[in-house]
Amino acid sequence: MHGDLHLKISIIIAVYNRKDELQELLYSLINQTDKNFEIVIVDDGSEDKLEPIVSSYTEKLDIKYFYKNNSGAGLSRNYGAKYTSGNYFIFLDSDCIAPVHYIKNVRKELNINYVDAFGGADSADKNFTDLQKAISYSMTSLLTTGGIRGNKKVINKFQPRSFNMGISKEAFESVGGFSELRVGEDPDLSLTLWEKGYNTRFFPECKVYHKRRTSLKKFANQVYHFGIARPILNQRHPNYSKVTFWLPSLFLIFTILSLLLSLLNYRFILPLLLYCFSIIMDSGYKNKSIKVGILSLISTFTQFFSYGLGFLHSYIKLNIFNIEPKKAFPSHYY
Repeated sequence: MHGDLHLKISIIIAVYNRKDELQELLYSLINQTDKNFEIVIVDDGSEDKLEPIVSSYTEKLDIKYFYKNNSGAGLSRNYGAKYTSGNYFIFLDSDCIAPVHYIKNVRKELNINYVDAFGGADSADKNFTDLQKAISYSMTSLLTTGGIRGNKKVINKFQPRSFNMGISKEAFESVGGFSELRVGEDPDLSLTLWEKGYNTRFFPECKVYHKRRTSLKKFANQVYHFGIARPILNQRHPNYSKVTFWLPSLFLIFTILSLLLSLLNYRFILPLLLYCFSIIMDSGYKNKSIKVGILSLISTFTQFFSYGLGFLHSYIKLNIFNIEPKKAFPSHYY
């Protein structure tokens, strides 16, 4: 399977509504310099009428469309995998845009150094809104997440995420695809692959433009549930639990203490203010906008506080009160 002649790529896109974003993604796939791939669209019970949009691309793309009752992204991806003809799957979120050389770079990486599964980075396109750029910064910056979501200099063993993830058909079927988790199903799959002896790798040239959430409220809710998912994943994969998963919760506590202690002495808040200044300056410089820099500070605190609260909520229920994950958070399971 290491040669180009034996590599057949199937792109699987699970989508719920988001018709405008799906159209942008499909348009970006039309413009790929390497056009040797198929697309499987799984409509997860959308209220939007997506089939006419997909049909408008059938003459320019090798594309299949399936409608099913709503079951969530993970199980919809599993459903789509059954109807592929390829031997290597790529999962893309419907709110992503693929640069023109995306497929070409994936194929090049796999031919040079084949791997069972890979992940790529995400970033903000220049046409994204200021808030989308800010959220992208807070999710990917070295100052916020340590760059673990797409900085090859800091990644030792990369966990692919389903917004931009590739996996061989053999590996995918061997581990049973995505699990019954509604949130955190992609790191769960990555960790299961490791436990089964499969290898993963970061593909630095295979990034996508990821729109993420369009409001701080939606972003906060999403990240809060990410925080809840982490202690669940720690129970499922205890060998991969890390102290660093506590950092957002510790930052939340640090912020509260800094504010309280500053009432006694202003010096206690100086480290926090220095960090805030660094975020604004770094993001403002990278995005060439002080407005995006300020929004990045807001989105960073939203991210840390929401994730930290979700993590603490989940940890207390699972590890202090010893409640079974499915009973503690039934909405996190299909």
